[in-house]
Amino acid sequence: MKLLDRLAALFKSSRLDIPSRFERIRESITGTMSEFMVVREHSTGRIYGLKILDKEKQEFFDSRFHGMKRPCEGEIACSMKHTHIAEAYEYGLLTTGQQYVLMEMVDGRGLQAMCNDHDPHLEGEQLNLIRQMADALIYVHEQGYIHRDICSRNFIVARDGKSVKLIDFGLTLPAKPEFMAAGNRTGTPNYMSPEIVRRRPTDQRCDIFAFGVTAYRLCCYELPWNAATGTGKDALQHDTVPPRDITKVRPYIDPRLAKAIHACLKVNPKDRPQTMRDFLSMISGIKEIDTR
Repeated sequence: MKLLDRLAALFKSSRLDIPSRFERIRESITGTMSEFMVVREHSTGRIYGLKILDKEKQEFFDSRFHGMKRPCEGEIACSMKHTHIAEAYEYGLLTTGQQYVLMEMVDGRGLQAMCNDHDPHLEGEQLNLIRQMADALIYVHEQGYIHRDICSRNFIVARDGKSVKLIDFGLTLPAKPEFMAAGNRTGTPNYMSPEIVRRRPTDQRCDIFAFGVTAYRLCCYELPWNAATGTGKDALQHDTVPPRDITKVRPYIDPRLAKAIHACLKVNPKDRPQTMRDFLSMISGIKEIDTR
């Protein structure tokens, strides 16, 4: 019995107790499936972002893949090493039993907030940011994953508007047949591809659709479709109503970029760029973007 007690104590001690290691220096932000706080490590003084997953919501999501070997968010995030992806350093369990991910604190603003505010730092930088975002997604795909939640909320832009980083792998799945079967309707509704909305089989091309929506919003500061509710009801438009012509919103946009973005928004995945490298090839000759 004493041996079991020692093992139990050892297991418990391996869990992270936040106050003993970190000082919270910014109020927590609560998201759909997690809580995020900015912390300072007592021993080093380093500043980190600490993401704490909602235990019940995470267990419900994981229950969809019962019996499958789905890596946890922390494992996926820590495996991603790319200039335009926020770096994650460690993951594990808190003393409360919740999962956590310790990551770099990216100094910047969320792309969604910047689009909402028509932030002037974005003007003239859209093409540069679109290429960086595409590079990040190429990397994710080539590591064998589907991100499943590409949207403006999950990109952080440097305060000068010149660089961007992808965050959040909470819904990310391996690009394997068992994880791409019909029925998994998860993601951010206004960015969902028709195959997700209609609960059909998916693959990495659902990310390409979501990327197209994100790029459209970056260029226009609005979505390709009216977003009355921000729910799945809005997403039903994605295969029944054509997206607004981006050239009507931004008449001076390079027609090659406009064509590439609209190609990502095609209803049938076969009609989209088949990879993000294909998308980059479509815009390779463009040197600057005029979004007046």
